[in-house]
Amino acid sequence: MSQEQDLSAEAGSSKTRPRRTKQRHAETQASGQLHQLPWQTLKNPYQPIEIINAEQIELIHDTSMRILEEVGMDVLDEDARELMAKAGAKVTAGSHRVHFDRHLIMDYMASVPESFTLHARNPDHNLHIGKNFTNFGTVASAPNASSLDGGRRAGNQTDYRNFLRLMQSLNILHFTGGYPVEPVDLHASVRHLDCLADCVTLTDKVFHAYSLGRQRNRDGIEIARIARGISHEQLEQDPSLFTIINTSSPLRLDQPMLQGIMEMSARNQVVMLTPFTLAGAMAPVTLAGALAQQNAEALAGIAFTQMVRRGAPAVYGGFTSNVDMKSGAPAFGTPEYVQAAQISGQLARHYKIPFRSSNVCAANTVDAQAAYESTMALWGAIMGGTNFLMHGAGWLEGGLCASFEKMMIDADLLQMMAVYLQGVTVDEASLALEAVKDVGPGGHYFGTAHTIARYKQAFYAPLISDWRNFETWQEAGSPTAYEHAHRLYQQILHTYEPPALDVAIREELEDFVARRKREGGVATDF
Repeated sequence: MSQEQDLSAEAGSSKTRPRRTKQRHAETQASGQLHQLPWQTLKNPYQPIEIINAEQIELIHDTSMRILEEVGMDVLDEDARELMAKAGAKVTAGSHRVHFDRHLIMDYMASVPESFTLHARNPDHNLHIGKNFTNFGTVASAPNASSLDGGRRAGNQTDYRNFLRLMQSLNILHFTGGYPVEPVDLHASVRHLDCLADCVTLTDKVFHAYSLGRQRNRDGIEIARIARGISHEQLEQDPSLFTIINTSSPLRLDQPMLQGIMEMSARNQVVMLTPFTLAGAMAPVTLAGALAQQNAEALAGIAFTQMVRRGAPAVYGGFTSNVDMKSGAPAFGTPEYVQAAQISGQLARHYKIPFRSSNVCAANTVDAQAAYESTMALWGAIMGGTNFLMHGAGWLEGGLCASFEKMMIDADLLQMMAVYLQGVTVDEASLALEAVKDVGPGGHYFGTAHTIARYKQAFYAPLISDWRNFETWQEAGSPTAYEHAHRLYQQILHTYEPPALDVAIREELEDFVARRKREGGVATDF
C-alpha cells in the first residue's frame, strides 16, 4: 500500500463498544520504533512571564474601552445588532456601527467561566481549559499540503484524512484545531459534513467546527452530539465542540462569525474569540496600539457570547504579530510575536478567562527558519500562559501549507515542552549524594546503582533528533531531521488503527450525513 494512500476503509472496520485509549509509554528508537510520551493532561507549573506591569495593562484596557465607546465596532448581522441593543449597546440607526459602554462590557465579561471541561467522545481525552492547564492542537485551515515525496499540492480529502490519523496517533496532540488542510476536492456545500464525520470516525479527540453560516454550526453541533451518544439536554450541559471566531480587523465582526457565536453560545458550546491583528496592516504599527485594538475586538466578541447566553464558555485568543513592511507579508515567530503572546496572556488573566495562543512560523519549507521561528512562538505561548495552543503541529508558510514532516518535528518540540512542564524534582534521592560518594573523583556514573535504577527515565528520548556521533551517522546514510520526520509519519500511517466506535453511533452519524447531503448541505453564498 502506498504511503500516501487513503486508508479510509480501515475507519469502518471497528464494530465494538467504545474503549478507553491505553497510554503508550515511550519506546526505544532501536529498529525504527517510535518514541512517545503517554497521553497526559498537561499543567504549567511556572508563573507566566509578565513583560509589562499592572499599570500598563490598565492603560491597554482603558484604551480598549475608549475604542469601543468612541469608535465602536461594525456588526454586520441584523439579529446580532438587535441582541446587542437589547443588552444595552448603542446601535447607530441606519448603520452597522455599535458602541459599547465599558461598564456594559465588564458586566458581561464577569459571567465568562474561568475554566471548563471540553468533552471528547472518548472521556479519557476530555480537555481542561483554563487555570494552568495546557492543551496542544494541530495546524488548521491550510489550503495546501506538502510532504518530502509528494511535494506541495492543493488540499484534498486523502491528505486531510491522513493528517487526522497522525493527530489521533500522536499522544502529544490533544485536539483537531480545524481541518488541518482544506479538502478542496469536496464541494463546499457538503464539505463540513464529510470532514466532521471523519473527525468522529478517525479520531476520538476534541474537534472544531467552522463558523461559516448558521447551518454549518448546527450540523457541527449535531455531529458532536451524535459522536458522544448523548441527548440534546446533556450536550447543553457538556461543552463538546469549539469554534474559532476571528474578527475582521480592524473593528469589524462579519455575519458568518456572528452567526457562529449565536449558534454556539446559545447551545453552551465553546467560542474562542481571536482577532487577527497584524501590526502595520490591520492594526496600529506599534505593539501597544495593536494590542489595544486586539483587546477591544476580543472583548466585544466575548461580551456578545454572554449576551447570547450568560455563562457560555469563551476563550480570549491572541494572534497579534507584525508584517514585513517591505512586502506586507505576515511575520511569525518574531520577537514582537512573542511579546504580543505574553501580553495577551496577561490580558486574559486580567479578565480571569482562558487564553488561546498559537505555534506559527513564516518559513516556506522544513528548515532552520521553520524550527527557530516555531520554537520562538512556542515559548511565547507557553510562557504567556496559554491554555489552548492552536496550530501546534504542522504549520508552514504563514498558515498557507500543512506539512506532514513539520507535524512530526513540531510533535517533538511539543513533547520536549511537555517534559519541561513536568518541572524538576529536588529531594534527597535526586540529589544523589551517596552516588557521588560511591564514584568519587575521576570516576563515571554509567554503571552506578543510582543511574541503572533511573536511566530509562533520566532524559527525554527525542522523536526526531539523531544523537549518534558523526561516524555512525555517516554510516547510516547521514539522515537529516527532515528525512527522519518523513519516515516516521509514513510509519505511523502504516500502523494506524481507528479508535473504536459504537455501531449505533456510526449508523446514526451515517444517516445524519446522508440526510443532510440529500437536502443539499448548505448554500455557498460565502
